[in-house]
Order: sequence, then structure tokens, then C-alpha cells
Amino acid sequence: MAGTGWTPLGDVRPRHAETAVAEALSDTRVVLVNGARQAGKSTLVRVVAKDRAAEWRTLDNPVVRQAALTDPAGFVAFPDPMVIDEIQRAPELLLAIKEQVDADPRPGRYLLTGSARVLGLRALPDTLPGRVETIELWPFSQGEIDGTPDRFVDALFTHGPDLRHTSAVTRTEYADRVVRGGFPEAIARTNPRRRERFFDSYVADLIARDITQLSEIERAPELRTLLRLLAARSGSLLVANSLAGATGVSMSTVHRYLALLEEVFLTKRVPAWSRNLSGRATNTPKLAFVDSGVAANLLGADTRTLIRPEGSLGPLLEGFVLMELARQLTWSEERADLYHYRTKDQVEVDAVLETRQGKVAGIEVKASSTVRPHDFRGLHHISDRVGDDFVVGMVLYTGTQTLPFGPRMRAVPISALWQATP
Repeated sequence: MAGTGWTPLGDVRPRHAETAVAEALSDTRVVLVNGARQAGKSTLVRVVAKDRAAEWRTLDNPVVRQAALTDPAGFVAFPDPMVIDEIQRAPELLLAIKEQVDADPRPGRYLLTGSARVLGLRALPDTLPGRVETIELWPFSQGEIDGTPDRFVDALFTHGPDLRHTSAVTRTEYADRVVRGGFPEAIARTNPRRRERFFDSYVADLIARDITQLSEIERAPELRTLLRLLAARSGSLLVANSLAGATGVSMSTVHRYLALLEEVFLTKRVPAWSRNLSGRATNTPKLAFVDSGVAANLLGADTRTLIRPEGSLGPLLEGFVLMELARQLTWSEERADLYHYRTKDQVEVDAVLETRQGKVAGIEVKASSTVRPHDFRGLHHISDRVGDDFVVGMVLYTGTQTLPFGPRMRAVPISALWQATP
């Protein structure tokens, strides 16, 4: 969550995340902090629970986990607040928790953490409707790392084409941010080789532990091959039959692996947006890696290779921007949803934000420090069809100035994502 004054070597999440969890505990029986491993969930929960005299039990401990599996009802039968860390390791506990909170509906009974989308697991019944609030915790955003506002989404809909931003961030520095990603451990490792070791271990552990537990993987090398292909296609349409052909596995296996990668917060699908503007709009989702550092490492890319003319900065930068937007949408005051837009005629917009009131903003991402009128083609397409509901079309680029390209069209430096204010 966004905040100010945080440093990568600190031991707590920014205040916004702490407040969100504390508020949920004040009026909800069960609170689930869900997100990628190493994103800081346990640290955040320790901060929130320190004054609550909570019983703490982690299911990463094999003895504790065995007790939970042997006697779920007895495990959660506790009169005081309880923290259960890594709940996805024993999802059977959720039925026992339901019985407890139905009998004693006091708020804040259970604070759970999970490194998989626990409530969406296929084998898990719908156990806690109306009893649980889920708070997603992503790897750190750029504003959390820099101590800057992280209010671009709110600024976008507040100011529209009047948003102004000047940047001193260079193209090389943007590549540095993509390679670094947002995991606290990766940020703390300033030696690039040590950071690569972290990413290698992170992916290997996810496959060996979390993914294997969620679903038996017969041939893990196939999954690693798929991951590299997905990293190379970051920010591209998620076409399963193309992936099946490239990996040599069946369509059903590809779909299964893709679902698993989402369940452990390694990738995210960005749904297609149409609003019935055109019968030629595709409904194929787009894929982004939750952490750009993981994607860059899977490709063996560093800052130097990314900024070469033939480098892969463009696709990785698009995924980077999509996930910065996704993070902000978990705390922005403006309630909006994130989509992408593409037609069968190749008219596309990288990101479309639509508010609950139907207001629309379009965003294109360019790794170049120059912008051309043609870069606004997709934004004009949407503007012409949405009319007065269209707030602004922006091309986020690696240049330094905000520049006008016609009514409601602007080129804006990418760093506005974490530095702009409403």
C-alpha cells in the first residue's frame, strides 16, 4: 500500500497498509491478507497484531501444519484473536473458522495470511461469504520505494488533460526500476548478481513448494519453459493455443498452468474492455507479471541489455506500468477497473481505466523518449466512441515533459505514476 518515508531496509509496510488491515479487523470477523510470497505480509501482520495479544501460528512450520490437518476444529478453537500465517497450506481450517465465527461473531477473531488465492481454490467450498474481507498485498510500488505519493489514478481523473508533470528520470533509470522490481529482498540487494540469485530462488521455490502443493506438476521443466515464454510476451495478449504450440504441451495443460501462476500471484490477467464499442473488439485478456524484476530475470535481461535498440524494454515496461496501476487501484480514492483494448484491426490501447460512473481514461506506454501523433491512434478511437465519458488519453513515455497532442490527449513522463498528485 502507498505511503511516505519508507526505505527498502525498513521492517514495516507503509502506514496505509497497516491502517487498511486495522480498519478491516474493527468490523469484520475474518481478515485475509493475500499476496505474493516475500511481499511483506507476515511483517505487516506482526505490526498490526502486536497490540492485540493475538495467538500466532504459522503453517510453514511442519509440526504446526500437521496439528492443523489432524484436528482443524481444535486448532482454531481459541478465545482470543488468532493469526494464522500461510493459510493456503491447510485450507481445511476455513470450515472450522466458519463454525467459530458463526458461534461467536465478534470482529477481528482471525487474521490470516496467504500466498495463494485461497478463497478461489478449485477444491475449496465457498466457506466464508459475508464473513471475510480480503486485502491484497503486492510487491512494493515505486512510490512506496521512493516515499512519493502514488496517486496517479486519482490525479488522472481529477485533472484529466490538465495534469502536468516534469520528470528527471532517464530511460536508463526506468530500465533499472524494471529490473529491480518491488520485492523488499530484491530492492535491498544492490549487487545485480545477488539480486538475480534471489529471483532464481524465488521462482524455483514457488514451483517446488506452492505450485506443487496446489496441484501435482508432472513435469516442472514444462512450467519453467512456459514462464520464460510468458516473460517474453509480457504485456501481450494471452493466446493459449500459441503457448501450447510453443511449449509442446496440450491446451488443457497450458490453461492449468496459467491458472496456477495466477493463484500464486506470479502473473496477472488484464481483461479486455469493449463497452460494446465495436463488434471487432477482442475478448482476449492480456498478461503481465506481478513483479517486473522476476520477468526480466527469466529473460536474462539487465539494464544494459534492456536499453539496447534490440532490447525488450518495451514489453517489460508495459507490464511494469500495468502493475503499478493495479497496485494503485487497491488504495486509490477513485474506484476504477483496469482493462486493455484491442480490435481485430489491430487498434489497441495498453490500459483502459473505467470508473464506476462510466468515466474512461486510456493509457499507452512507450519506451521511447519521443512521441508521435500516430501513438494516439487507439486513444482517438476510444475517444470518438465514448464521447463525453472520455476523460483523457495519455501516452506515458520516457521523456521529461508533459506535451499536448490535441484535445484531451497528452504525452506524460512515466514517473507521473508515482509522483503526480491530485
